[in-house]
Amino acid sequence: MAFFAWLNDQLLRMDWLSYLVRLLLEDGFGLDTLSRVGASLHFFIYDVIKIFILLAVLIFSISWVQSYFPPERTRLILGRMRGVRANLMGALLGTITPFCSCSSIPLFIGFTGSGLPLGVTFSFLISSPLVDLASVILLASIFNWSIALAYVLVGIVLAVLGGSLISQARMERYVEGFVLHSKVLDLPPTQLTRRDRLQFAWEQVADVFSRVWLYVLIGVGIGAAIHNWIPQELISTLIGEDNWWSVPLATLVGVPMYADIFGTLPIAEALVAKGVGLGTALAFMMAVTALSLPSLIMLKKVVKGPLLALFFSIVLVGIVLIGYLFNSFAYLFI
Repeated sequence: MAFFAWLNDQLLRMDWLSYLVRLLLEDGFGLDTLSRVGASLHFFIYDVIKIFILLAVLIFSISWVQSYFPPERTRLILGRMRGVRANLMGALLGTITPFCSCSSIPLFIGFTGSGLPLGVTFSFLISSPLVDLASVILLASIFNWSIALAYVLVGIVLAVLGGSLISQARMERYVEGFVLHSKVLDLPPTQLTRRDRLQFAWEQVADVFSRVWLYVLIGVGIGAAIHNWIPQELISTLIGEDNWWSVPLATLVGVPMYADIFGTLPIAEALVAKGVGLGTALAFMMAVTALSLPSLIMLKKVVKGPLLALFFSIVLVGIVLIGYLFNSFAYLFI
C-alpha cells in the first residue's frame, strides 16, 4: 500500500512538481511561498503545469481507444440495445468522450438522427461533459481515488436515470424535425493504421487544448485567489458546509457560467480547502459543466421547450441531491 500511495503522489499529485515550483520561487526569485503572493503563484504554476501534463497524457490515451470506436460503429452497437442497458451503454460512452457540453450536442444530433432512442442519446448528453475519464484522473490527483470513483458512479447513475425518465416521458415529438430527418452516412468502417491512430490521438490532444487552455488558466487563477486571498469566514458564511442552502446556491451560481470541467476542478479544490462542503463544491462543478447557459442555448436549437425543461429539471435536481449526498457522507471519502 505504501508503494501505491507513493506512486499516486508522484504520478497523479506530482509532489515532485510542487517541490520544484517551490524551489524555483524561493531560491530563484526569493519569494516566500508561505506568503499570500508566493502561495498564490505556487498554486497557479503548479496546478496549471500539472493539469496540462495530465491532460496531454490522458486525452492521447483516451483518443487512441476512441479510434477503435468511430461514431458509426458506436451507433451500430447502441442500436442493438434497448431499455436500461442501452441507457447505461450511452452513459458509459459519454465517459470515454472528452467533450464539453457544447461539443457533445453535434454527436447528440447524429445519434438521434440515426434512429437511436431519445433516452439513450440524453444519457450520453448528460454523462459526456460530466464524467469523462480525464476528469476522473484529475479528481483523483486533486482529492483522492475514493472521491473520484464515487463521483463517476453518481454521475453515471444520474445519466442513466435521466435518460430513462426522458424515455418514459415519450418526448420524441419535442425534438426539432431537422434532427430526426438528418442524413446519416452508413459507411463501412475503415481500417486505421498505427500512424493514423497516432495522428488522430495527437489531433484530439491539440483540439482539447485549444478549447480548454483559457478555462484552465481562469479556473486556476480563481482557485488561487480563493485559496489565498478570500477570508475563510466569508466563504463559510455564504456556502459553508453547515448551511442548508449551500448546495442549491452553488448549483444555481454554476448554471450561468461556461467552463470545461478541467477549469472548474481547481476552483472546487480551493473551495474545499476553505471549508466548503465536498458536495457543495462538486455541485458547483457539475452545474457549470452539465448545465452551462451556452450549452442550454445550443440545445434549445435542437429540442423544444418542454423537453429542454424536463432535461434541465432532471439534471438540476440530480446535481442538488448528489451535492447533499456527498456532504452527508464526506467523512467516508476524506
